[in-house]
Amino acid sequence: MSTPESHLEARSAGLPVIGSPARRDDEIRPLKPPVDPSTLTHKQLLGGEFWRRLPAYRDVTEEQFLDHSWQSKHTIIKPEKLLDTVQGLVSPEFIEDCRVGFERAPMSLRVSPYLLSLIDWEHPYEDPLRIQFIPVGSRLLPDHPKLGLDSLHEQADSPVAGLTHRYPDKALFLPLDTCPVYCRFCTRSYAIGVDTDEVEKVHFKAKVERWHAAFTYIASRPELEDIVVSGGDAYNLRPTQVTEIGEALLAIPHIRRIRFATKGPAVMPQKILSDHAWTDAVTAIVEKGRRLHKEVVLHTHFNHPKEITEITERAMNLLHERGIFVRNQTVLQRGVNDTVDTMKLLVKRLGHVNVHPYYVYVHDLVKGVEDLRTTLDTALVLEKHVRGATAGFNTPTFVVDAPGGGGKRDAHSFETYDRENGISVFTSPNVRQGQFYLYYDPLQLLSAEAQERWKDPAQQQRMIDAAIERAKGQVRPFR
Repeated sequence: MSTPESHLEARSAGLPVIGSPARRDDEIRPLKPPVDPSTLTHKQLLGGEFWRRLPAYRDVTEEQFLDHSWQSKHTIIKPEKLLDTVQGLVSPEFIEDCRVGFERAPMSLRVSPYLLSLIDWEHPYEDPLRIQFIPVGSRLLPDHPKLGLDSLHEQADSPVAGLTHRYPDKALFLPLDTCPVYCRFCTRSYAIGVDTDEVEKVHFKAKVERWHAAFTYIASRPELEDIVVSGGDAYNLRPTQVTEIGEALLAIPHIRRIRFATKGPAVMPQKILSDHAWTDAVTAIVEKGRRLHKEVVLHTHFNHPKEITEITERAMNLLHERGIFVRNQTVLQRGVNDTVDTMKLLVKRLGHVNVHPYYVYVHDLVKGVEDLRTTLDTALVLEKHVRGATAGFNTPTFVVDAPGGGGKRDAHSFETYDRENGISVFTSPNVRQGQFYLYYDPLQLLSAEAQERWKDPAQQQRMIDAAIERAKGQVRPFR
């Protein structure tokens, strides 16, 4: 005879239970222990007047701090001004370390008060936001020997200045070369911001004549359906320029999708809330696109959970109310988001504020920021642990933007990966059939023996040739 005791014994032994009583419709069987709401840290966003922690902003009112005009006016572009702002919060040694970092930085400085107020100045060396925007000389490392200034070969794939056409149906349009802040790790450091001691820039000024040349090319290519409007940063376009660009692209019959790319929500969410003309211009283009059955969205760039505050949530709520879909593209960086806990928290927090985690890029080979790069293997491990933490559509794809112009490749899709020497080989059939693209792990994360091999140019070439030969043996034609 079946009894409750026998059911329990069978379940404990992993055996099927025969003749178990039917469960009532209102019966709840707890399969997991109760969750303490305080552990749901992705919902715990920084609020209050946190900026007052900095002496420079102690007397700034909430009305001022939430005004994009105030943020823009007080954005710091001179190293000495930044060092004056944090004087007394950090040691003299850190101040001097920053001076050396600024002298050697490929990117010019531009940091908003909002961003500056989120940095933990009691622990500046470890802070993930300081790491991204303020260089220190003591942490800088030599560039990888295979690094190039335009490592993704964007200019090589440009039929018109400021327009990159690499993929069959997509193009990248750069209408301007400025941003609300300048990231140390910018893959477009060859063009963005003002010239530095390290880099003489290629400039893409906001000129109507250059824009029209790009629109003419796009209109002449019926295979193009998808245009990314980046830069620089779409945040820095005037409302009339957002309208002009959006309407020009929507008027081209074969264009089906437009993405306005901006770092803005991560570094100055106040603009969405207080620059009504700009937000209205984006909204109008999104709505016009919808009437034409075309998709217009925002792509943004959060890299760490600390970048998402209650102000961010308010800004994202406004975009959500207006039906504006927002996707996020994160850059994987050493000391910023290269741990499982940090990446999981970032992904969950993005979903909480209605931002879709789209990509996590393995850090490009960028001049002057070798200290920020990680190995491809780091990305593979992170992806394994992030997947399943939330819904699949809110789980980012980890990608390598293949150096040399191969485009974005799933991090797992390498043909071969020599972890000892830090060389991974990718193919990109839809970009250039039969060509191999190589990504290189940072030398400082390789074994001492491998680092020695990389010091010899002849051995470098032998390692690369061997990796390509192995990749040739892995490629299989698909039919």
